[in-house]
Amino acid sequence: MSFRSLIGAGLIASAALVGTAATAAADEPNCTAGDLTQVLSGVNAGMSVYLFTHPDVNAFFTSLKGKSRDEMRTAVANYLQANPEVRDQIKAVRQPAADFRARCDAPMPDDMGGPMG
Repeated sequence: MSFRSLIGAGLIASAALVGTAATAAADEPNCTAGDLTQVLSGVNAGMSVYLFTHPDVNAFFTSLKGKSRDEMRTAVANYLQANPEVRDQIKAVRQPAADFRARCDAPMPDDMGGPMG
């Protein structure tokens, strides 16, 4: 499964989660599925820029192709532990999604959160 597929799966899972959360908490402003899609689009664009401007990180994530989900999870956790600056930079790019989940009470499922979940 490619990194793009992982992001796509996260987008779909998040949209489903937030669709449910937005219906339950209709009074919450900016917590619709459309809002989530907009936030995740920005995060995906930010990750694309980050990866293309950090070829070593891009190469690492590209190397995950063909690995099982468990192998990917372990490899990513080990890589980010060994590279805390990369971890912090990626976390910063992904922060708008984390903020959205917190604001809209829409946590990621356990299997989608990953080490920076």
